[in-house]
Amino acid sequence: MTQPYAHVIGDPIAHSKSPLIHSFWLEKLGIAGRYKARHVEPAGLGEYLDRQRTDGNWIGCNVTMPHKQAIMAHLDHLDPDAERLGAVNTVVRQENGALKGFNTDAPGFLEPLLSILKTQHLFRMARIIGTGGAARAIIAVLADNGFTLVVTGRNPDKARAMLDELAPGGEHHAVALPHFAQPTDFAFDDRENCLDLVINASPLGMNGAPPLKFDWSHAPPGSIAYDIVTDPAETEFLTGAKAAGHPVIDGYSMLIGQAATAFEKFFGVHPPREYDAELRELLLS
Repeated sequence: MTQPYAHVIGDPIAHSKSPLIHSFWLEKLGIAGRYKARHVEPAGLGEYLDRQRTDGNWIGCNVTMPHKQAIMAHLDHLDPDAERLGAVNTVVRQENGALKGFNTDAPGFLEPLLSILKTQHLFRMARIIGTGGAARAIIAVLADNGFTLVVTGRNPDKARAMLDELAPGGEHHAVALPHFAQPTDFAFDDRENCLDLVINASPLGMNGAPPLKFDWSHAPPGSIAYDIVTDPAETEFLTGAKAAGHPVIDGYSMLIGQAATAFEKFFGVHPPREYDAELRELLLS
């Protein structure tokens, strides 16, 4: 008996949590489908897609590093958001075998903030650490939601170029990464009815990567700390934020949000989000 199936592809890929998430939802919904990790090296990306597009049971794949940009040249169609961001993390096979690329980073990132964004604010500011692919999506979606942005990375010129490309016209700022490492005695103004975010959109702080040096004196009172790193789920960045009295959002929030958007595109139904707490326990085990 044939079943629809999807992959997550990358190099490496063994660490991916996506198969656990999608398989959990498929089981809860009683859907006869499969979702597995597939190791695809850069040199084999085109061959993989050529082979899969002829398989009527293959419904698509999620895409992780290092393929998010390279895969675009192999696709027949791009969703406007993916084209704007210059990266694809979800590929859906159309009925005629054509492949369409999407980027679910932005909706995945925004999902845990939606209830907060329904409120009208006098001012919105986000400090974003990172200049990679995830940061591109975060810059674009926050600019679209009225945020003034401060983007920091090892190369402030790259941060400036990203702002000019993705958030033109705003009074945004690019600074060097060490700026946030040292304490500041800056006196923040009254932040009532303001929304401040501090976001780690970089790999810094994940297992095997260098630490993220951020001094929480740079965050206005009430700022929400958001770390997209998932390994570990409780990063030093989030621990420091909690110690300084800030509410936090961890990387699993974005991971599950991204997966939910992809799942609906693959299988045509909403995932059963009422089981998010159970899913989180599985991810953390």
